[in-house]
Amino acid sequence: MAQGRFYVGTSGFMFNVGKDAFYPKELESKDFLRYYSLVFPFVELETSWASGAKSSSLLHMVTKTNPDFLFALRTVVKEIRSPANGDVDGWQVDVEGLQTAASILTAEGRLATIVLRLPHSFVYTERNRLYLSQVCSSLDLFPLAVEFGNDAWIQERVLGELARRRISCVIDDGPEFDTLTPNQAPLTGDFGYFRFEGKTRELWWDADLAEEHGYAYTAQELKKKAFVIDSLTRKAKRVFIVFANKAEGDSTRNARKLAEILRGLAE
Repeated sequence: MAQGRFYVGTSGFMFNVGKDAFYPKELESKDFLRYYSLVFPFVELETSWASGAKSSSLLHMVTKTNPDFLFALRTVVKEIRSPANGDVDGWQVDVEGLQTAASILTAEGRLATIVLRLPHSFVYTERNRLYLSQVCSSLDLFPLAVEFGNDAWIQERVLGELARRRISCVIDDGPEFDTLTPNQAPLTGDFGYFRFEGKTRELWWDADLAEEHGYAYTAQELKKKAFVIDSLTRKAKRVFIVFANKAEGDSTRNARKLAEILRGLAE
Protein backbone atom coordinates (compact mmCIF):
# COMPACT_ATOMS: atom_id res chain seq x y z
CA MET A 1 0.00 0.00 0.00
CA ALA A 2 2.32 2.71 -1.17
CA GLN A 3 0.86 6.06 -2.08
CA GLY A 4 3.58 8.36 -3.28
CA ARG A 5 6.05 8.73 -0.44
CA PHE A 6 4.05 6.76 2.16
CA TYR A 7 4.87 3.11 2.85
CA VAL A 8 2.54 1.44 5.35
CA GLY A 9 3.31 -2.04 6.68
CA THR A 10 3.62 -4.15 9.80
CA SER A 11 6.28 -5.49 12.14
CA GLY A 12 6.78 -9.03 10.91
CA PHE A 13 4.41 -11.01 8.72
CA MET A 14 3.91 -14.33 10.56
CA PHE A 15 0.42 -13.82 11.90
CA ASN A 16 -3.01 -15.17 11.18
CA VAL A 17 -5.14 -14.38 14.21
CA GLY A 18 -8.27 -12.49 15.13
CA LYS A 19 -11.83 -12.58 13.98
CA ASP A 20 -10.84 -11.51 10.48
CA ALA A 21 -7.59 -13.34 9.84
CA PHE A 22 -5.32 -11.62 7.34
CA TYR A 23 -4.27 -14.76 5.48
CA PRO A 24 -6.77 -17.11 3.83
CA LYS A 25 -7.29 -20.28 5.88
CA GLU A 26 -6.06 -22.50 3.07
CA LEU A 27 -2.82 -20.53 2.62
CA GLU A 28 0.32 -22.34 3.83
CA SER A 29 2.74 -20.40 6.03
CA LYS A 30 5.49 -20.71 3.41
CA ASP A 31 3.38 -18.47 1.17
CA PHE A 32 2.58 -15.83 3.79
CA LEU A 33 5.28 -13.39 2.69
CA ARG A 34 4.32 -13.61 -0.97
CA TYR A 35 0.68 -12.88 -0.07
CA TYR A 36 1.72 -10.09 2.31
CA SER A 37 3.77 -8.36 -0.40
CA LEU A 38 0.71 -8.20 -2.63
CA VAL A 39 -1.02 -6.05 0.00
CA PHE A 40 1.76 -4.05 1.65
CA PRO A 41 4.88 -2.36 0.16
CA PHE A 42 7.34 -3.19 2.95
CA VAL A 43 7.84 -5.12 6.18
CA GLU A 44 9.90 -4.55 9.30
CA LEU A 45 12.01 -7.57 10.26
CA GLU A 46 13.06 -7.92 13.87
CA THR A 47 16.55 -8.64 15.17
CA SER A 48 16.59 -12.37 14.37
CA TRP A 49 16.96 -11.45 10.71
CA ALA A 50 19.57 -8.79 11.36
CA SER A 51 21.79 -11.03 13.47
CA GLY A 52 23.70 -13.66 11.54
CA ALA A 53 21.10 -13.91 8.81
CA LYS A 54 22.15 -16.37 6.15
CA SER A 55 22.45 -14.99 2.65
CA SER A 56 20.27 -17.76 1.27
CA SER A 57 17.43 -16.98 3.72
CA LEU A 58 17.30 -13.28 2.87
CA LEU A 59 17.62 -13.90 -0.84
CA HIS A 60 14.79 -16.42 -0.62
CA MET A 61 12.61 -13.77 1.02
CA VAL A 62 13.48 -11.37 -1.78
CA THR A 63 12.37 -13.86 -4.43
CA LYS A 64 9.06 -14.31 -2.60
CA THR A 65 8.12 -10.65 -2.97
CA ASN A 66 7.36 -8.03 -5.61
CA PRO A 67 10.35 -6.28 -7.26
CA ASP A 68 9.63 -2.99 -5.47
CA PHE A 69 8.97 -4.52 -2.04
CA LEU A 70 11.27 -3.22 0.74
CA PHE A 71 12.61 -4.62 4.03
CA ALA A 72 13.50 -2.67 7.17
CA LEU A 73 15.91 -4.36 9.60
CA ARG A 74 15.21 -3.50 13.25
CA THR A 75 17.59 -4.56 16.01
CA VAL A 76 17.66 -3.77 19.72
CA VAL A 77 20.88 -2.61 21.37
CA LYS A 78 21.43 -5.27 24.02
CA GLU A 79 22.57 -4.71 27.57
CA ILE A 80 25.78 -6.30 28.84
CA ARG A 81 25.41 -6.72 32.60
CA SER A 82 28.15 -7.03 35.18
CA PRO A 83 28.32 -10.53 36.75
CA ALA A 84 29.18 -8.90 40.07
CA ASN A 85 26.10 -6.75 40.68
CA GLY A 86 23.90 -7.11 37.62
CA ASP A 87 24.27 -3.46 36.63
CA VAL A 88 24.49 -2.51 32.98
CA ASP A 89 28.18 -2.67 32.12
CA GLY A 90 27.98 -1.88 28.42
CA TRP A 91 26.07 -2.37 25.20
CA GLN A 92 26.27 -4.61 22.19
CA VAL A 93 25.04 -4.45 18.59
CA ASP A 94 25.68 -7.15 16.01
CA VAL A 95 27.19 -4.67 13.56
CA GLU A 96 28.70 -7.37 11.37
CA GLY A 97 25.38 -9.18 11.08
CA LEU A 98 23.61 -5.95 10.20
CA GLN A 99 26.21 -5.06 7.60
CA THR A 100 25.87 -8.48 5.98
CA ALA A 101 22.07 -8.46 5.91
CA ALA A 102 21.88 -4.84 4.75
CA SER A 103 24.43 -5.44 2.00
CA ILE A 104 22.38 -8.37 0.66
CA LEU A 105 19.21 -6.30 0.54
CA THR A 106 20.99 -3.25 -0.87
CA ALA A 107 22.42 -5.29 -3.72
CA GLU A 108 18.88 -6.30 -4.62
CA GLY A 109 17.54 -2.76 -4.21
CA ARG A 110 15.33 -3.89 -1.33
CA LEU A 111 16.63 -2.18 1.82
CA ALA A 112 14.32 0.41 3.35
CA THR A 113 16.51 1.16 6.37
CA ILE A 114 18.26 -0.22 9.42
CA VAL A 115 16.52 0.69 12.68
CA LEU A 116 18.56 0.79 15.89
CA ARG A 117 16.27 0.50 18.91
CA LEU A 118 17.75 1.88 22.15
CA PRO A 119 15.98 0.54 25.27
CA HIS A 120 14.80 2.84 28.05
CA SER A 121 17.85 1.82 30.12
CA PHE A 122 20.15 3.23 27.41
CA VAL A 123 20.33 6.59 29.16
CA TYR A 124 21.97 9.73 27.83
CA THR A 125 25.59 9.74 29.00
CA GLU A 126 28.82 10.72 27.27
CA ARG A 127 29.89 7.08 27.15
CA ASN A 128 26.61 5.95 25.60
CA ARG A 129 26.63 8.86 23.17
CA LEU A 130 30.09 7.91 21.93
CA TYR A 131 29.09 4.25 21.60
CA LEU A 132 26.03 5.15 19.57
CA SER A 133 28.18 7.40 17.38
CA GLN A 134 30.59 4.54 16.71
CA VAL A 135 27.78 2.14 15.78
CA CYS A 136 26.21 4.70 13.45
CA SER A 137 29.59 5.32 11.80
CA SER A 138 30.02 1.60 11.17
CA LEU A 139 26.66 1.54 9.37
CA ASP A 140 26.98 4.81 7.46
CA LEU A 141 26.86 3.07 4.07
CA PHE A 142 23.17 2.31 4.65
CA PRO A 143 20.03 4.34 5.38
CA LEU A 144 19.78 4.42 9.16
CA ALA A 145 17.17 5.31 11.78
CA VAL A 146 17.53 5.47 15.57
CA GLU A 147 14.65 4.70 17.92
CA PHE A 148 15.16 6.25 21.35
CA GLY A 149 13.47 4.51 24.26
CA ASN A 150 14.49 7.29 26.65
CA ASP A 151 13.33 10.83 25.84
CA ALA A 152 16.44 12.35 27.46
CA TRP A 153 18.03 11.83 24.03
CA ILE A 154 15.56 14.17 22.36
CA GLN A 155 17.67 17.31 22.69
CA GLU A 156 19.23 19.83 20.34
CA ARG A 157 22.74 18.36 20.41
CA VAL A 158 21.59 14.83 19.56
CA LEU A 159 19.03 15.82 16.94
CA GLY A 160 21.53 18.19 15.35
CA GLU A 161 24.09 15.39 15.01
CA LEU A 162 21.47 13.05 13.53
CA ALA A 163 20.57 15.74 11.00
CA ARG A 164 24.23 16.28 10.11
CA ARG A 165 24.59 12.57 9.40
CA ARG A 166 21.16 12.32 7.71
CA ILE A 167 20.05 9.70 10.24
CA SER A 168 16.31 9.55 10.84
CA CYS A 169 14.76 9.69 14.30
CA VAL A 170 12.03 7.08 14.80
CA ILE A 171 8.79 8.40 16.22
CA ASP A 172 6.96 5.84 18.36
CA ASP A 173 3.26 6.01 19.02
CA GLY A 174 3.44 6.58 22.76
CA PRO A 175 0.64 7.89 24.96
CA GLU A 176 1.52 11.49 24.02
CA PHE A 177 1.62 10.96 20.24
CA ASP A 178 -1.19 13.41 19.49
CA THR A 179 0.77 16.26 21.12
CA LEU A 180 3.85 15.87 18.91
CA THR A 181 4.94 18.99 17.08
CA PRO A 182 7.65 19.50 14.43
CA ASN A 183 9.83 21.09 17.13
CA GLN A 184 9.56 18.01 19.35
CA ALA A 185 10.17 15.48 16.58
CA PRO A 186 11.93 17.14 13.66
CA LEU A 187 12.77 15.31 10.48
CA THR A 188 16.50 14.59 10.78
CA GLY A 189 16.96 12.25 7.80
CA ASP A 190 15.77 11.94 4.24
CA PHE A 191 12.89 9.72 5.32
CA GLY A 192 10.40 9.53 8.17
CA TYR A 193 9.85 6.41 10.29
CA PHE A 194 6.84 5.87 12.57
CA ARG A 195 5.95 2.87 14.74
CA PHE A 196 2.45 2.25 16.06
CA GLU A 197 2.75 0.10 19.19
CA GLY A 198 -0.94 0.24 19.96
CA LYS A 199 -0.53 0.68 23.72
CA THR A 200 -2.53 2.90 25.99
CA ARG A 201 -0.80 4.68 28.86
CA GLU A 202 -1.69 1.83 31.26
CA LEU A 203 -0.19 -0.80 28.94
CA TRP A 204 2.86 1.15 27.75
CA TRP A 205 5.32 -0.39 30.24
CA ASP A 206 3.80 -3.88 30.36
CA ALA A 207 4.56 -5.69 27.11
CA ASP A 208 2.92 -8.96 28.28
CA LEU A 209 -0.31 -7.22 29.18
CA ALA A 210 -0.32 -5.28 25.92
CA GLU A 211 0.24 -8.48 23.92
CA GLU A 212 -2.66 -10.13 25.72
CA HIS A 213 -5.16 -7.30 25.30
CA GLY A 214 -3.81 -5.52 22.24
CA TYR A 215 -5.08 -2.22 20.99
CA ALA A 216 -7.14 -1.44 17.90
CA TYR A 217 -6.95 2.14 16.65
CA THR A 218 -10.26 3.68 15.67
CA ALA A 219 -10.73 5.32 12.28
CA GLN A 220 -10.89 8.71 14.01
CA GLU A 221 -7.61 8.10 15.85
CA LEU A 222 -5.91 7.06 12.63
CA LYS A 223 -7.21 10.13 10.82
CA LYS A 224 -5.72 12.42 13.49
CA LYS A 225 -2.41 10.59 13.35
CA ALA A 226 -2.36 10.75 9.55
CA PHE A 227 -2.52 14.56 9.72
CA VAL A 228 0.31 14.61 12.31
CA ILE A 229 2.49 12.33 10.16
CA ASP A 230 1.81 14.35 7.03
CA SER A 231 2.67 17.65 8.73
CA LEU A 232 5.90 16.26 10.20
CA THR A 233 7.15 14.77 6.95
CA ARG A 234 6.30 17.23 4.19
CA LYS A 235 9.96 17.32 3.08
CA ALA A 236 10.63 13.59 3.38
CA LYS A 237 11.35 11.57 0.27
CA ARG A 238 9.81 8.50 1.89
CA VAL A 239 7.76 7.86 5.00
CA PHE A 240 7.68 4.39 6.55
CA ILE A 241 4.84 3.57 8.94
CA VAL A 242 4.91 0.33 10.91
CA PHE A 243 2.07 -1.20 12.91
CA ALA A 244 3.33 -3.45 15.72
CA ASN A 245 -0.04 -3.97 17.46
CA LYS A 246 -0.30 -7.59 16.39
CA ALA A 247 -2.82 -8.93 18.91
CA GLU A 248 -6.09 -10.06 17.33
CA GLY A 249 -4.92 -9.03 13.87
CA ASP A 250 -5.15 -5.31 14.66
CA SER A 251 -1.90 -4.42 12.86
CA THR A 252 -3.02 -5.41 9.36
CA ARG A 253 -6.49 -3.90 9.73
CA ASN A 254 -5.10 -0.63 11.08
CA ALA A 255 -2.37 -0.50 8.44
CA ARG A 256 -4.90 -0.89 5.64
CA LYS A 257 -7.11 1.81 7.09
CA LEU A 258 -4.28 4.32 7.57
CA ALA A 259 -3.08 3.72 4.00
CA GLU A 260 -6.60 4.49 2.80
CA ILE A 261 -6.68 7.73 4.80
CA LEU A 262 -3.27 8.79 3.51
CA ARG A 263 -4.39 8.18 -0.07
CA GLY A 264 -7.31 10.50 0.63
CA LEU A 265 -4.99 13.23 1.90
CA ALA A 266 -2.91 12.98 -1.27
CA GLU A 267 -5.92 13.53 -3.54
